[in-house]
Amino acid sequence: MEKKRFKFVIPVMVIVAIGSVYMLRNYYAEVPELDQLLITICATLVSGVLAYFLFPQQGEHKIDDRGPY
Repeated sequence: MEKKRFKFVIPVMVIVAIGSVYMLRNYYAEVPELDQLLITICATLVSGVLAYFLFPQQGEHKIDDRGPY
């Protein structure tokens, strides 16, 4: 795995984790704490996987300089 991708993936995961804890504690307090924990973990992992595949890697998209035929 490339370190350049993790510059984007880790902050996205942290932001999602903090946001989900904040929203679950303030707006959905009736949800049991175990379920809140599971929701936060799943949301963090899914956002990390999506960010890993959606953020481009350096040199991934090479432009063809040969021009039209």
